[in-house]
Amino acid sequence: MPAAGSVAGPLQALIDEFSKFPTVGPKTAARLAFFVLSRPRHEAQALAQALLAVKDTLRFCSRCFALTQDDPCDLCTDERRENTICVVAEAKDVYAIERTGVYKGRYHVLGGLISPIDGIGPAQLHVRELLARAEGEGPPEVIVATNPNAEGEATALYLSRTIAPLGIPVTRLAYGLPIGGDLDYADEITLAKSLEGRTPL
Repeated sequence: MPAAGSVAGPLQALIDEFSKFPTVGPKTAARLAFFVLSRPRHEAQALAQALLAVKDTLRFCSRCFALTQDDPCDLCTDERRENTICVVAEAKDVYAIERTGVYKGRYHVLGGLISPIDGIGPAQLHVRELLARAEGEGPPEVIVATNPNAEGEATALYLSRTIAPLGIPVTRLAYGLPIGGDLDYADEITLAKSLEGRTPL
């Protein structure tokens, strides 16, 4: 790939922007930029419009805090979905679980994980809203689907202890997921097995 500074300004600017993406290094960023350059103008325009639409039209559902265009979101208003609540850390985790096609219940996005070292406690997350939903909706089960790392485990234990007085069973994803891994990097089969083999907390 050409060295930085040896390509036209707009192309270098595009490479620089791609380099800001997670897991995208300089070489991959350059390949992506040259790919965009090689495509017809209408494809580049469609990409630009999709990027702007994501920023301009998406928001968080006021009930479950998943990403949506409408509030409440389709997942909350779909009467065919079960009343089980699957608790995840980030909105991207909803997408990861939905890809499996196994889970048919509802979601609750915490907006992060408990991490005292980063100054994040239950008050900084959507825990209060989760408890209100659990008490008001009376789900048959709350599934904690946080990442299997230190923060995810701490959050799962806290939620288990907090929800227990409501008499609602709380389960955890089975360890089909690799320790220290992220839900959005797991394949559909691994996630599906984790959902099916969840265990009580």
